[in-house]
Amino acid sequence: MADRSLRGTGLGAKSFEDEAGVEFAARQEVGFDCSRGHHFTLMFAAEADTPAAWECPRCGAESLRSDGVRAEAKEEKPVRTHWDMLRERRSIAELEDLLAERLDLLRSGALGPNYASSNRSRKSA
Repeated sequence: MADRSLRGTGLGAKSFEDEAGVEFAARQEVGFDCSRGHHFTLMFAAEADTPAAWECPRCGAESLRSDGVRAEAKEEKPVRTHWDMLRERRSIAELEDLLAERLDLLRSGALGPNYASSNRSRKSA
């Protein structure tokens, strides 16, 4: 008997609670214009930080706000290369000394036969 009483209703699909006495949060509607001429609006909470750009739901292109608000330009850090990080730790004179030491070890054979043979096989390939 109990299973018949639920017939015709999808569990979890509908709420049987009415909206009487429910206060919705304040909202704001923000319009966006796509570079391909599409216009759409989205609803945000009134206290939310609204984005300056949004992906167009029709074509996927970047859409900017209709009211002219633009994103603040972020200060970008310059890309640090391996050489830049190395120069932070060592001076040119120190690097030249290290290079001279390694070349002496390589020429004297102190680095071992495996090191020299693996480099030769790389050069011939």
